[in-house]
Amino acid sequence: MGHAASRPNGCAGDGHGDGEVLPSRFARFRRRLRHRLHRRRGNGDDSASAKALAAEDFAGIARIRIVKADMQFKDKFFACLSLGERTYRTETSDNTHRPVWDSEKKVIVETNGPHIARISVFETNRFSKNTLVGYCEVDLFEMLTKDLEEHSEDLPLLDPSSPNTNVGSVSISCHIEDPVETEQSFARRVLAIVDYDEDGTLSLSEFSDLMKAFGNKLAVAKIEELFRQADTNSDGIVDIDELAALLADQQEKEPLISNCPVCGEDLGKYDNINDMIHMTLCFDEGTGNQIMTGGFLTDKQASYGWMFKLSEWAHYSTYDVGLRSGSTASHILVFDRRTKRIVEEVIDGKIVLSMRALYQSKVGLTLINTGAKDLLKNLSEKQGKKMNSPESAKDIPKFLELFKGQINMDEVKDPIESFKTFNEFFIRGLKPGARPIAHGDQDSVATCAADSRLMAFSSVDESTRLWIKGRKFSIEGLLGTSVHSDALSNGSLVIFRLAPQDYHRFHVPVSGTVEKFVEIPGCLYTVNPIAVNSKYCNVFTENKRVVSIISTSEFGKVAFVAIGATMVGSITFLKKEGDYVHKGDEFGYFSFGGSTVICVFEKDAIQFDADLVANSERSLETLVSVGMTLGVSTRNKGLQVPDLQKFSLE
Repeated sequence: MGHAASRPNGCAGDGHGDGEVLPSRFARFRRRLRHRLHRRRGNGDDSASAKALAAEDFAGIARIRIVKADMQFKDKFFACLSLGERTYRTETSDNTHRPVWDSEKKVIVETNGPHIARISVFETNRFSKNTLVGYCEVDLFEMLTKDLEEHSEDLPLLDPSSPNTNVGSVSISCHIEDPVETEQSFARRVLAIVDYDEDGTLSLSEFSDLMKAFGNKLAVAKIEELFRQADTNSDGIVDIDELAALLADQQEKEPLISNCPVCGEDLGKYDNINDMIHMTLCFDEGTGNQIMTGGFLTDKQASYGWMFKLSEWAHYSTYDVGLRSGSTASHILVFDRRTKRIVEEVIDGKIVLSMRALYQSKVGLTLINTGAKDLLKNLSEKQGKKMNSPESAKDIPKFLELFKGQINMDEVKDPIESFKTFNEFFIRGLKPGARPIAHGDQDSVATCAADSRLMAFSSVDESTRLWIKGRKFSIEGLLGTSVHSDALSNGSLVIFRLAPQDYHRFHVPVSGTVEKFVEIPGCLYTVNPIAVNSKYCNVFTENKRVVSIISTSEFGKVAFVAIGATMVGSITFLKKEGDYVHKGDEFGYFSFGGSTVICVFEKDAIQFDADLVANSERSLETLVSVGMTLGVSTRNKGLQVPDLQKFSLE
């Protein structure tokens, strides 16, 4: 049982020189822990430093295992598991159409947090880049309702370009640990590490080493007393159940553990449940299966090869959320509101480099001021004519391939063969019901105006502090002198940025009467964050735009600004002055290119949804769809809006 024994300073034949002191058992124990910590950090797993959870928000710990897949062709495959702002990946399989990974990961399930886990399967070989070939989604809340020890299931893998098409299947298993199971699991892992002779029990000397590793001086001072307390059957050893009972009992009375024995982090900052979660994930070395590699934000990042990792190491590019990465990195990350996951926006690397050169430097500013404005305008006009020609229709399949996984053709109203030009496809309509309008009978609830990446700010000062870095941005400059009013000048604003792959028809966010339309000529800068975050140009106040004013009973005056961008040749409105519009009505569309809608509300007229504000405060765009809730009128204090968590868009 690993009882302590005296250690000689050296002995013949043990491989150590005379006089060399062998490390003590406790020193070896600490070394093993440091080794495990090094491995954990090497895998990029930062789960132990997760945010604190309230006890009522902790639903359990899910152990998700990706077992195998059945694909329609042979290749080398790997799989990714994404939940919230964490992504993990398996090893790459052999060349086969039935890859086996048998890899698992433990993730925290929060009552009000992300609960839709996405499993993505990528193919990889030396002749092509890693390519997403299929995905599926798993609702962990549904797993919680299944009264099973472990739930196993074969799920269809969906084609990223056509979610109604299956490309194979993936086998997964999922087990949800409740807090009691979490405590037992932790005790089992603690015992395994200090159980030097691996007999499944702790002797007094092993128990003593464990108490010292916990870093609690009070516990160290009464080791023998605690050992007798744990040894309930008085057999001179402590087994797993006895250790678990002691830890649980002491955590409620007087916690034994002051420092995490794996990473050394101080405990007790929050509460017992957070300490237990921290240590459980820290100790997690799996159950004999492979552990997925962590440290990724998105499955796209997890699919990158060694060249990307080298560029990150050399600080050539960064991969993170926030303003800095949005303006200087080649990777633009947004938060998917539906799945509560971080996703990467697809954009060609060469285009990123050119935009950074043009918009993020003084040299670029000089080019803009000495002719680049006219060049962009002429280029957009020529591209607009090209996209209206019958020959442009052949570019549609290439466009779909470029944005594979981001355009759902199953929801498009007309078949792809019906589009005679690229622009007809670009301004495509959707099937009825594809974009349900939240609380359609309540005009006090504003909804999102476009499929887009959204930023919401309570004031201009907030927008310029967190996102818009142009030299002279103001509401007056945005709306123009003929539309600007004092009521709007200090108002709230929301920015809907449309990327080329998005549905490019915009909808009315509020119900009311259209008072006027005002066209403002201007440039056609890109509306990509690389330009918007630049201090060298004023995208929103210098670009071509159309301003409309909607008079509402719930929000007062609302300014709706449709802003053109590079390659956007025209902005078309489908309503006219004097029309009464209902929230969710189609309002107009942009022709080819990226573009933006900005809505300006009167000061204190709207309370934006909390999740949109929280992401905006992180300089993180939120991926939204037409009809999702945007905010509620502050003029109707009695309105009770259902929780977004319970609102389904399916």
